[in-house]
Amino acid sequence: EVQLVESGGGLVQAGGSLRLSCAASGFTFASYTIGWFRQAPGKEREGVSSITSSDGTTYYADSVKGRFTISTDNAKNTVYLQMNSLKPEDTAVYYCAASYAGGTNWPFFGVAEAYNYWGQGTQVTVSS
Repeated sequence: EVQLVESGGGLVQAGGSLRLSCAASGFTFASYTIGWFRQAPGKEREGVSSITSSDGTTYYADSVKGRFTISTDNAKNTVYLQMNSLKPEDTAVYYCAASYAGGTNWPFFGVAEAYNYWGQGTQVTVSS
């Protein structure tokens, strides 16, 4: 059974940092693209960042470039999202997701429909 479990969310002041973790099980982690998405109340789910473990290809939404960093620990089947310089507009439920596809020329990193498995989400709240 494929499982993705997020952790690390919480309440932080603007300018602060959080590190989210996504622990994966039930599939060959290194063969997938793992993505982070977020959804704020009343808004659509948006792609934040993703990484294809097999070749290291990464994707970042323009809104988080320079502030967020995605990384993997293949030995632990875990993907991390280091979030620095957090802003109130980063407040959302953050989800990790896994896709069979990915790689350098894959155009769907930030597209939710391209991902096959999803975690339950973790709340991130940034106060001003």
